[in-house]
Amino acid sequence: MEAFLELEFEIVQVLVVVLLVALGVRRVRLPYTVALVVAGLVLAVQGSLHLELTPGLVLGLFVPPLIFEAAFHLQLKNLRADLTPIVAMAAPGVLLSTGIIAAVLVVSNVLPLPAALIFGALISATDPVAVVATFRSVGAPKRLMTLVEGESLFNDGTAVVIFHIMLALALEGTLNPLDGVLDFLRVSVGGLIIGGALGYAVAKLIEHIDDYLIEVTLTTILAYGSYLLAEEFHVSGVLAVVVAGLVNGNIGPRGMTPSTKIVLFTVWEYIAFLANSFIFILLGISVELDELTAYVIPSLIAVAAVLGSRFFVVYLLAGIVRLFNHTVPRAYLLVMSWGGLRGAISLALALSLPAAISNRQQLLAMTFAVVLFTLLVQAVSISKLLTWLGLTQRSQQSREYERIQGQLLAIRAANRYLDRLYRDGALIPAAYTTVKAELTAREDQVDGQIEELLTQQPELRDQITSLARMEALRAERASLDELARDGLLSEETLLELQAELDESMAEKLWPPSK
Repeated sequence: MEAFLELEFEIVQVLVVVLLVALGVRRVRLPYTVALVVAGLVLAVQGSLHLELTPGLVLGLFVPPLIFEAAFHLQLKNLRADLTPIVAMAAPGVLLSTGIIAAVLVVSNVLPLPAALIFGALISATDPVAVVATFRSVGAPKRLMTLVEGESLFNDGTAVVIFHIMLALALEGTLNPLDGVLDFLRVSVGGLIIGGALGYAVAKLIEHIDDYLIEVTLTTILAYGSYLLAEEFHVSGVLAVVVAGLVNGNIGPRGMTPSTKIVLFTVWEYIAFLANSFIFILLGISVELDELTAYVIPSLIAVAAVLGSRFFVVYLLAGIVRLFNHTVPRAYLLVMSWGGLRGAISLALALSLPAAISNRQQLLAMTFAVVLFTLLVQAVSISKLLTWLGLTQRSQQSREYERIQGQLLAIRAANRYLDRLYRDGALIPAAYTTVKAELTAREDQVDGQIEELLTQQPELRDQITSLARMEALRAERASLDELARDGLLSEETLLELQAELDESMAEKLWPPSK
């Protein structure tokens, strides 16, 4: 019982740190996941937490909801439009990356070939969490986000399959190329079939149910169940979750009421937030600084190999898919190359290495080094790269509106403070009248600037108006809850009114397709 309470206390400690970091990053320009890693490093130095990042914890508990949530929100129509480059990066890209990284490490005399192939496989899966969060904050193009997320979803499964093949090669010493290809196809296709079948079955079941609690429970079972069932049949659990999320996310919501959509999306957003938070803070806690120092030269070579192979593979495959009349803008290629971060999957695979692998400690140190470099250097600088390439959709007009709006809010705050001083008798009437007139004149001037800007930018006006409508609807919904608590609304009437408001909110969030 004491051990359970101690574990519970440490989990609460992690949640407190997560809360503090989430509040803190609002004031600093730092990706949330990067801030969590830094917080974890600080906690590791202090030694105040003893939770460990184990492969079972990552692959069995955290990865399924993370992958499911990302796949659930990915629209098949967007994915289909860029399926060629996504598949190229997710399958041939991972194989090429594995080979290039392994070759560099062998030539550099960092690792023998079997261990180099293992490292190349486990480090080839990209993790877009920090990058996509930055994309959303700066308004990066939707297509770029689809390319990065789509590649990551599928290359996770590919990397896991290749890793296990390379691990068998290292342990058994032999590998038949034909057997390797057949094993790869069996594991990959098996995961795709299981995920697709379960995703479709749950989507059809949801069509006949109108209870958001049951529907949320069904999707939770689907996320974990597809992973567990695939692993039980020794096929790719990661790919099963990807396809289950894609199929369910594109079919399931059709049969959902607006209330269910809002609840489901909110619940999964929170689950993904928790899973990400725990992964990245435990990543920081799990870093062995002594081992990083001991293998500093091999780690630096590994970072260079991973970064170089990423650029080479992205540009090479972009040239190949161009032959199929599918062009990816050059600016996108640079972002995809620099934004190829490594994260949870790579760490989980490295931690799962058996003790029989002779270079296990070095492989762990190199994996941590690469992950830390991609998070602390690449993730932090990606927003500046997007701005430099002109891929941010926050226009000069949007920034100008933000600046003028800030002036207006500051003037109104000064007005309220002046009124309070006058009411409290701290100002004589003459001083109050003079300063009040000055503030009113400045407020009118700034109001005029805002009106002129919005007249010139009708899209900006529509965007602000839409946000205002959404906030008004949320306020209405909150007032309904208060009325029900005060006994002024029955449960039946409350549900009816909430459904009407949810319908209006859903139309704003998911407009009918033309």
